[in-house]
Amino acid sequence: MTQAKAASNNAPKRGPRTLAGTVPAPQDDARARSLVLYESALRLMQTGKYDAAHAAFTKLLAEGPPELGDRIRMYINACLLQAAKGKTEFLSHEERYDYAISLLNDGHYEDARQEFRAILAENAAADYAFYGLAVLASMTGDAQTCLEHLTEAIRLNGKNRIQARSDSDFQDMADDPRFTDLLYPEV
Repeated sequence: MTQAKAASNNAPKRGPRTLAGTVPAPQDDARARSLVLYESALRLMQTGKYDAAHAAFTKLLAEGPPELGDRIRMYINACLLQAAKGKTEFLSHEERYDYAISLLNDGHYEDARQEFRAILAENAAADYAFYGLAVLASMTGDAQTCLEHLTEAIRLNGKNRIQARSDSDFQDMADDPRFTDLLYPEV
């Protein structure tokens, strides 16, 4: 009996077993840092910072735990797709304006606003961008901003006054006397 007891003491120790048959990964400092980086990369991705998330996931792929490799590669591909999706290039301000109008018509007001402002950042005398911002303000119920932008659009190009008179996008402004005074100053 003492021989059996001595033999069991000399046998190699077995690691803990789980129902799945694998041992959970050990918790060490490197793994903990990798998981923190993984979580921060996910947060970057969720906030729309795809380039920064891509860089973090790429770093994590080289240094992180191998069991996360497939997920990390999937997130890298998602970051690349989302980053490429957001980059639209235009040959002219007019193309950007057409794109902004399509965003406006689809109800993407903030995206449209950014495009109109991008036009004005490159060309401060773009009356059509001010006109677009006026339409946007009218559609979102911001009467004061609508009047400000429409006034500037008319100042830059008097034809915008005639255009606005028949533009159904300004229907919510029709009852505002300031709007009527702006479109019909001669009356």
